Amino acid sequence: MTKNPTHAVYRQSTFSIPKMDCPSEENLIRMAVANLGDIQLSFDLSKRELVAVHQMNVEELLQRLQSLNLGAELRASSPVSPEKSAMQTRTAGDDAEARTLQLLLMINGVMFFLELALGLFAQSTGLIADSLDMFADATVYGLALYAVGKAASMKVRAAHIAGWLQILLAAGALTEVVRRYFYGSEPQSALMMGVGLLALAANVTCLVLVSKKRHDGAHMTASYIFSANDVIANLGVIVAGVLVAWTQSPYPDLIIGTVIGLIVLNGGRRILQLR
Repeated sequence: MTKNPTHAVYRQSTFSIPKMDCPSEENLIRMAVANLGDIQLSFDLSKRELVAVHQMNVEELLQRLQSLNLGAELRASSPVSPEKSAMQTRTAGDDAEARTLQLLLMINGVMFFLELALGLFAQSTGLIADSLDMFADATVYGLALYAVGKAASMKVRAAHIAGWLQILLAAGALTEVVRRYFYGSEPQSALMMGVGLLALAANVTCLVLVSKKRHDGAHMTASYIFSANDVIANLGVIVAGVLVAWTQSPYPDLIIGTVIGLIVLNGGRRILQLR
């Protein structure tokens, strides 16, 4: 019996991606392969694993993943049936996830502007850098929503704009750390702790929202982990505020500002690697 020449051949490939641990990496991967044709992705952050059902050559897919410098390696690849390779359609559950992402975007966007303004007023590089972490979160959720129904080129263009803005803001925060180190600063510990607590409350709210849907898909699971990491960053700002009050030294604030600033800077660098 001859094969139908129009029959599309799909493969299921499993990749190990050791440096994939939050939605920013997931979105980088989605955008990096968006223009490779028919492809369905499934992420498992706990195992640092990606399963892809695709038509393109597996070597080409692996090359795209390796270009992101996340340590991608191919574990296995085998043909799959047409039924298994069918692309999933949008469901009511997807709409509910979109509404959750919109709310997360709003919370993180508002907190970015609020924390940035109060961080400048409080002379706290920790708060300024943490506000940029909020911006990074908002970028992740915003890109996820913007990319729906858009061409691959538009997805990459939007990601690059967000990446450059993220890098500029992070560079500004790190420059402020250096300036305050040489010229001195008097971070207001009470305001640091107060705003840090407000940011913590916002991220705990995000964590609760995502936790309700953390089992509805890999993206929502990743968002849950990302929000949990933000809670840790907020606690770092609060601890820095306590240490500033205790030691009467600006150095705890400068240290936490540097750490968070570098994290945001690296996130922007990864976004710009998309092609």
